[in-house]
Amino acid sequence: MTFTIITCILFMAFVAWYSYYKTRNTVGDSDGYFLAGRGLTGGFIAGSLVLTNLSAEQLVGLNGQAYSANMSNMAWEVTAGISVIILALVLLPRYIGGAFTTLPGFVNSRFDEGTRMMVTLLFMMGYTFVTIPSVLYSGAIAVLQLFDVPELLGLSLEQSMWIVIWIVGIIGACYAIFGGLRAVAISDTLNGIGLLAIGLLVPIIGFYALGNGNIFEGMKTIATENPEKLNSIGSSEDSVPFGTIFTGMIFANLFYWGTNQYVIQRTLGAKSLAEGQKGTLFTGFLKMLVPFMMMIPGIIAFHLYGSDLQNMDLAYPALINELLPPILSGFFLAVLLGAVLSSFNSLLNSAATMFAYDIYKVKFKKNASDREMITISKWFGTLLALTSFFIAPLLLRAPDGLWNIIREFTGFFNIPVIAIILVGIFSKKVPPIGPKVAIIVHVVLYYMLIWGLPTFFGIEFNISFIHIQGMLFVLAVVIMIVSGIVRPLARPHDFTYNPKVDMVPWKFALPVTTILVGAMVFCFVLFSNIGLAYQDGVVSGWFWPIILGLVVVTAIFYFISYKIWNKKYGTLLENTYNKKEL
Repeated sequence: MTFTIITCILFMAFVAWYSYYKTRNTVGDSDGYFLAGRGLTGGFIAGSLVLTNLSAEQLVGLNGQAYSANMSNMAWEVTAGISVIILALVLLPRYIGGAFTTLPGFVNSRFDEGTRMMVTLLFMMGYTFVTIPSVLYSGAIAVLQLFDVPELLGLSLEQSMWIVIWIVGIIGACYAIFGGLRAVAISDTLNGIGLLAIGLLVPIIGFYALGNGNIFEGMKTIATENPEKLNSIGSSEDSVPFGTIFTGMIFANLFYWGTNQYVIQRTLGAKSLAEGQKGTLFTGFLKMLVPFMMMIPGIIAFHLYGSDLQNMDLAYPALINELLPPILSGFFLAVLLGAVLSSFNSLLNSAATMFAYDIYKVKFKKNASDREMITISKWFGTLLALTSFFIAPLLLRAPDGLWNIIREFTGFFNIPVIAIILVGIFSKKVPPIGPKVAIIVHVVLYYMLIWGLPTFFGIEFNISFIHIQGMLFVLAVVIMIVSGIVRPLARPHDFTYNPKVDMVPWKFALPVTTILVGAMVFCFVLFSNIGLAYQDGVVSGWFWPIILGLVVVTAIFYFISYKIWNKKYGTLLENTYNKKEL
């Protein structure tokens, strides 16, 4: 264990040194601190986005779901590709074209200050009381399970929890508070490379063990024995029915990847529109690897250990503890902590950014200098970090089922926010009263449908909360459209174009989009009754003809998009910018 700790410290020290080396003397102004000087390239954007998204909770939880059920939960990961496409092609030109620092700032430009404050408060409440503490808590749980910290330190589970949370939290806070977004992005990218390496290595080692020294035999085993575990097409009895992809899931994912401040802040710091589009689209391809990194190991664990594990969330820890070579254990611990650090420091950095720009500068000091903005951001970040350090360990005493509540809780703010952004972009006559009413109605109805009616009136709906989110999204949009009909703006809204970086789109944005869509379809075909979940062999007779057809169709659309659509897309953006409007 001493060797594990030493190698872990060495890798984390290297990441910290390199992040400091690349960020020294780069945070002298607000753009440098909050948006990395608007100089992030596609590689850093993609690396930071992916590691911000991937958490210790997913590493343990997704493998646990695959161990106990099947691959249906991969829908959350694979369909993220749709959202990053919309971000790259539709939303990013507006965000970068308007030189925004925060999403609420964009809301203010389209509606008014009151709407901006309501959206900011939704974010702050979610980040402070749910998202940030839960990230620290889930990360600590993963570390405790994987490395048996209580026994190592001779402490109780609760004492170990406090220690891990404070250590991880303090390190992450230092990146976010003192280094700004550039330090966060660089450390995320380095840790992301490590996570990718170790994440792909674990299933290879698992196949080797399952096949008694033959990797291909191990692969054949999971494809021919209990192949239903490899099915991603969820039924109504699964936690993620396939139909939810087309209702609430698409909007929840679009909120996360397209409007969630702690995610899009990396894209707002892109050195150009082209680099931002490269980073976001490459992120979509990296998400295609998640089923292989974070679900296949769970299925391998099922074949190795059967159903003997006391808890499904022990599947991945059991695999790591028994199969990972000791020489790699320290590196794995460092990467695991890096994933926790990434999510935590990204949330902290974004919350502090919103407080500085959307609360302090709006309500307290409109002409605040860059130095004042950075200072107030650091103080708020420090206060928020300390608050989360005390809240996170308390989750250990929470009642069973808390995690389902946490997952559902994001529905309070993700659905109304994405509805407001989309309506704001595609409608020029909806007045500020529309989104305000939509937010209030959504919060009240969502609470009643998920918790209020079952608790107080005994009325329960046998429907996934994801479907409920989809229905409430439609309601929010209808409310805003009706407000635009009843009380339209006297003068249609015009969006002012005011970029600070080059706005020429990436020439391969649309062609690469066609490949990404094809990759998403391939993943669902691969993990289906046509593919690896086929009951009477490795794959069905339809698999290869369908894949061949998919390749041909993708190639045709690639050619069309490169020769025709790409030019039209570039011309559309150029003509729009020349008119100084978007």
